[in-house]
Amino acid sequence: MAADLDLPAWSEPFVAGHRDGLVRLPPLSDIDRAWAWGGADGSDLRVAIVDSGVERGHPALGGSLAESVRVELVGDEPRVAGDPDGIDVVGHGTACAGIIHGLAPGAELVSVRVLGPDNRGKGAVFAAGLEWAIENGASVVNLSLSSKSDAFFGLLHELADAAYFANVLLVSAANNVPGPSYPSLFSSVVSVAAHDVPDRWVYFYNPRPPVEFGAYGLDVPVAWNHGGSSVATGNSFAAPHIAGIAALIRSKHPGATPFEVKTILAATANDPRATAASDPPTT
Repeated sequence: MAADLDLPAWSEPFVAGHRDGLVRLPPLSDIDRAWAWGGADGSDLRVAIVDSGVERGHPALGGSLAESVRVELVGDEPRVAGDPDGIDVVGHGTACAGIIHGLAPGAELVSVRVLGPDNRGKGAVFAAGLEWAIENGASVVNLSLSSKSDAFFGLLHELADAAYFANVLLVSAANNVPGPSYPSLFSSVVSVAAHDVPDRWVYFYNPRPPVEFGAYGLDVPVAWNHGGSSVATGNSFAAPHIAGIAALIRSKHPGATPFEVKTILAATANDPRATAASDPPTT
């Protein structure tokens, strides 16, 4: 199908014509979206965006950026420093933040800048930013980036475990190219690829990992730098849809662990046989 060619790697299970493989017997049929996040707006929790930065004054964020830091290399040592101006050196992080804010407008956003103007960064800087987010009050961390380097497999695995045991939910986009990427393919992480249904409330659960969730990621209207906007495609823009919904769940059920949030996401995923546009719950 043509749509297969338009979507990034790992998205194939979520594309029309392939979704029959997602059909399963739901084990948690009593859980629905109204119970999972109805009436919640993300209040009383923080969502960290580890990315290229987030533009503080962007109108799509509604003043929700509570804190902004950047990770710098001092020699070979990564150091976290304040970034009070709230700078996004690309636009990518602002796009992710805008998606999350649109779904969970009550959540506080925290920007952790680890990427440079070329939208790339050092593995050590990425790891340091992720560690900072885990240790500084984030309940959900959006990672629309990953590492293909086997050299960082061990360190990122340790950080994924640290997040899990610290009650921090990591939501990570799979790479847009085939092959392993970390930490998205670690089992404790909520891994996300793009689907082709133009609805932010439609997401699918894939019972055949490594990538478990598919969310809106094809031709997504997004915020961008300098108060602007764009249309973007990629797993990067699917992940914050799941992060935003996870924020709603954790806002309504603050005692839910990362394992339980992932289970609730799976239980409330759309039926792949019926993919019409989906409105959020009203109760």
